[in-house]
Amino acid sequence: MRALVTGSAGHLGEGLMRALPGEGWECVGVDVLASPYTSVVGSIADRDVARRCVEGVDAILHAATLHKPHVGSHGRQEFVDVNVTGTLHLLEAAVEADVASFVFTSTTSTFGRALVPAEGEPAAWITEDVVPVPRNIYGATKVAAEDLCELVHRDHGLPVVVLRTSRFFPEGDDRDDVRAAYDDANLKVNELLYRRVDLQDVVDAHRLALDRAAAIGFGRYIVSATTPFTRDDLADLRRDAPAVVERRVPGAGDRYAALGWRMLPSIERVYANDRARAELRWTPRYDFAHALDRVAAGEDFRSPLARAVGAKGYHAETTGVYTTRA
Repeated sequence: MRALVTGSAGHLGEGLMRALPGEGWECVGVDVLASPYTSVVGSIADRDVARRCVEGVDAILHAATLHKPHVGSHGRQEFVDVNVTGTLHLLEAAVEADVASFVFTSTTSTFGRALVPAEGEPAAWITEDVVPVPRNIYGATKVAAEDLCELVHRDHGLPVVVLRTSRFFPEGDDRDDVRAAYDDANLKVNELLYRRVDLQDVVDAHRLALDRAAAIGFGRYIVSATTPFTRDDLADLRRDAPAVVERRVPGAGDRYAALGWRMLPSIERVYANDRARAELRWTPRYDFAHALDRVAAGEDFRSPLARAVGAKGYHAETTGVYTTRA
């Protein structure tokens, strides 16, 4: 079986290129940047490049994108060219080539303004049924690309699975005040409670999406670490998150104290991955409890794959915390 991986020089693309051959896949990687995992250097915004890459493949894992960190460095038209037009090129080429399955990497950023409840309201419980309200051109173009995926499925029967992934990048937070307030590992482990996922779990979700695409037909799924919270916790999470964490993960407070860490005082939304676990048969492993155990034992909480891929950066020149690729 042969798979095309777009964005093969990026975090997820490299992760897929490393992992899929062990599952019996022959992989072709395409990216605008050369890398050890890039077979074709070119842009999917170029229709000819997209068609050439799709020839002879059985499946497409479309991870290439302009990201949120590019909002300040790239124009809106560039986002449309890559995130929307590039996706359309691949979808049309997939139909022409009779590709068996198409997995589109989207983002929880599509939810945008729906992620932040009004002052005094409980935290938001985010499922696939929440209607996106894009906050910026990144979210708007990812929503548009998702809709194209659904349209092509309905018109041509192409099996498509959309995975809305939460944070899995290893770079520091892009907010100066947050980076100053929390140790990086402390913040990332905090985020595993509600808005982060390990790269290995993301790769596993993509592999399972390939397997399940034909049976599903079309589906959208949130891919985030399994939260220990329930809907019953939402009001308390907004008022006193540390108390809720201690209730759901007994002893977490003592472990944090021993590490000199701090829990977030308030959590405003929680991503629920129930549908992905049920319909993709996905079993994420790197959750908050796992991370806390590893850190308490003096170990790295990230998966071996996440450590191997490492940080990439997003710009050719230093731009805040999102710097050049090493």
